[in-house]
Amino acid sequence: MPYTTEQWHQQGAWFIHRGHRIFYVTKGSGPALLLLHGFPTSSWDWHKIWDTLTVSYRVIAPDFIGFGFSDKPAGYDYSMLDRADLVEDLLKQLAIAEYHILSHDIGDTVTQELLARQSDRNSGNIKSCCLLNGGLFPETHRPTGTQKLLLSPLGFLVGRLMSFQKFRKAFSILFGPRSKPAEEELRSFYDLIEFNKGTMIMHLLIKYILERRRHRERWVAALQKFNRPLMLIDGTDDPVSGAHMVKRYRELIATPNIIELPGIGHYPHTEAAAGVLEAYTDFRLRNSSAS
Repeated sequence: MPYTTEQWHQQGAWFIHRGHRIFYVTKGSGPALLLLHGFPTSSWDWHKIWDTLTVSYRVIAPDFIGFGFSDKPAGYDYSMLDRADLVEDLLKQLAIAEYHILSHDIGDTVTQELLARQSDRNSGNIKSCCLLNGGLFPETHRPTGTQKLLLSPLGFLVGRLMSFQKFRKAFSILFGPRSKPAEEELRSFYDLIEFNKGTMIMHLLIKYILERRRHRERWVAALQKFNRPLMLIDGTDDPVSGAHMVKRYRELIATPNIIELPGIGHYPHTEAAAGVLEAYTDFRLRNSSAS
């Protein structure tokens, strides 16, 4: 069932990462499944598929520092490497040694770093990965106008001048023509961004775009070297990471396993929850049978 943001908050827990409180939700039993959200939203993004996943898996969904209900310090050195550290800290605290990943947007990039670390360590704790729309390749990432402004020297002003009306206009373009969020859902997305003055640090969080360029070879190679089940589910109407990114994925990833969702935009897990669940369930069943 869908959750309100209040219901999501009520079932959460906290841990400390570098002196800051980090929010996460966990439920279910079975193989561990880590859900990693995107920019600029939060773990609440997964709420429409949460109950179904928790029937079969022990599911863990954190809010990265600076997002959702987690702390949002103004003077923090936000980075993809730190987000990967945060994930590893949480998994260690929960005593999870092996896990599967379902990720979206910057969560995909965190996944790429985790895969690169696994390759560096020559260890195999990540058992499978399923990626949703994200900037896997910086050469195909098409940032929105708002993202470009946030990345500019005037980026700090964007957050200060942000309002729900401006957010609604900028955010709605990411969705498919017939799968745009209702007003209430848009308000929930915005409230979680604005929580604890989150709009004031958006220009700090957006630096991931530069990191993707800087670490491109490492992070693309991590996908190419991963020798366990890997799938991409992509809403092809996404202006940021849609059909054009899928084309590049086919060029760079050997024997690509791709599910395309026509008419769906950047948030397939909220726009087409049933389709994502069906594709992910089939992915895991087929690979379990193969094993």
